Amino acid sequence: MANSASGMAVDDECKLRFMELKAKRSHRFIVFKIEEKIQQVVVETLGEPQQSYDDFTASLPANECRYAVYDFDFTTDENVQKSKIFFVAWSPDTSKIRSKMLYASSRDRFRRELDGVQVELQATDPSEISLDIVKERAF
Repeated sequence: MANSASGMAVDDECKLRFMELKAKRSHRFIVFKIEEKIQQVVVETLGEPQQSYDDFTASLPANECRYAVYDFDFTTDENVQKSKIFFVAWSPDTSKIRSKMLYASSRDRFRRELDGVQVELQATDPSEISLDIVKERAF
């Protein structure tokens, strides 16, 4: 089903992999990209459960937009283990304007496909998705 604003469809694998991350915790993170030729959001990278937040940020290209989800584990002040799923709209300043527009216009519809995201972040450079910011938003 395509988004009327951007004409972007969402590959079923995106929803399937997200459900695996959410329910089975079989992925630490997922990076999604828009394949312009087929007008579809597809899975680009799957992070293994043992991979770190640094592995996640390293998987985001420096000059291209992406969507991503990250399953963030943390311990509360009361010493309770918790986890929150973050949605990241990665749109670096150095990416092409056309790409930024395409990702911006498709974002809301794609985000709605991922039922269970608890925190959303918009980032244009690595400092905006630093581990400190993620920790701050998790609590």
